[in-house]
Amino acid sequence: MRTSKKAAALVGVAALTLLTACTPPAPPGGEGGGAAVTDPAAVPETPSEPVTLNILDVAGNQRLTEGMVEEFVENNPDVIESVTWETGGAPDVTGIVKPQVDSGNLSIDVVFTGNDGLSAGIGQDLWLPVVDDYGDRLTNQENYLEPAANMQELAQGYGVVTTYYPSGPLLQYDPEVVGTPPATPDELLEWAEANPGKFGYARPANSGPGRTFLMGLPYLLGDEDPTDPENGWDKTWAYLKELGQYVDTYPTGTGQVVTNMADGTWAMVPTTTGWEIAPRAEGQLPDTLEASAFDDFTWVTDAHYAAIPRGQSADKISAILLLLQDMLTPEQNAKAYDSGYFYPGPAVDGATIDLAPEESQQVIEEYGRPLFDELIESQDAVVPLDADSMVQAFDIWDREIGGGKVEEG
Repeated sequence: MRTSKKAAALVGVAALTLLTACTPPAPPGGEGGGAAVTDPAAVPETPSEPVTLNILDVAGNQRLTEGMVEEFVENNPDVIESVTWETGGAPDVTGIVKPQVDSGNLSIDVVFTGNDGLSAGIGQDLWLPVVDDYGDRLTNQENYLEPAANMQELAQGYGVVTTYYPSGPLLQYDPEVVGTPPATPDELLEWAEANPGKFGYARPANSGPGRTFLMGLPYLLGDEDPTDPENGWDKTWAYLKELGQYVDTYPTGTGQVVTNMADGTWAMVPTTTGWEIAPRAEGQLPDTLEASAFDDFTWVTDAHYAAIPRGQSADKISAILLLLQDMLTPEQNAKAYDSGYFYPGPAVDGATIDLAPEESQQVIEEYGRPLFDELIESQDAVVPLDADSMVQAFDIWDREIGGGKVEEG
């Protein structure tokens, strides 16, 4: 994949101010993990005894990486005794982790998050600078694919990219209704005008495909500054206002978008590689749907990260570093192909489909799109908006585009 030189700072949603419970002071370092580390040199190569890790997943990352984690635990019982998982949403990060960091009583040992949760945690000073302090023990980062390496740069040293995908924006459509898919934004506008109520997308603040469509339009439309939604997106905002005349509602989640396509309410939606493949592979959408891309579009990339809360013990940091180093081997990282949910998914070079589990290979063989692989090789890729700019973009969209058409569901 060719990678644009245009840069943006760390993507994500700004940290939300959440109510936090008062927690009594406790010894630092978490439950059963020993004292918190103040000197990175104090972290041993291997833990002094096997540890139990509790992972908080706020990105849907478990389905991509659970197999990697389980195999490491099975093969390294002297490092990790067992692993538990908790799940939540990205806005939950500060509400869950901050009280633990502030009290020095960690029950969450590592967080698997997207850009939004990582950014929120950086804003609240929740994460260890893991790459800055322990990068020499994460040497497999040298094998990142170039776009994944660019996403890693945006983490400012506070997170480790574990999975990556080019995302979109792409289009998914019902060929019986659409016929020839739009090749340009203008053609999409013409189709929406001719078929009011049959095109839609979810509120960008609540939807990966929605915000990827939002962030991709400035490149497609030739806006003055695709990284500045407030001052550089004149064409994008004008376009979305005009397009919005033919959109009946904006759901508050991608799940409703899938439902709308499944029951025929909509005939065309913006999508991403993963959201196009996985719902068909898992039976949520009919396999009769097709996918396409705009001419000369630009990928807006995405990634998942591992972040370690501040106050972690030496033994647990040691175990997490060994786990992450193993997850970034091609043999393990290839498990991220999953059922196409984050297609392709792997972040490192050499993690090819032939190394993926047989079930994943079968899913990609049957439901994958050769078009996506061609576009990954041929089209430019850029990192998403930085946290502040994304908040601005969401706010402008909510005020000027979504208005009263946003529908809970």
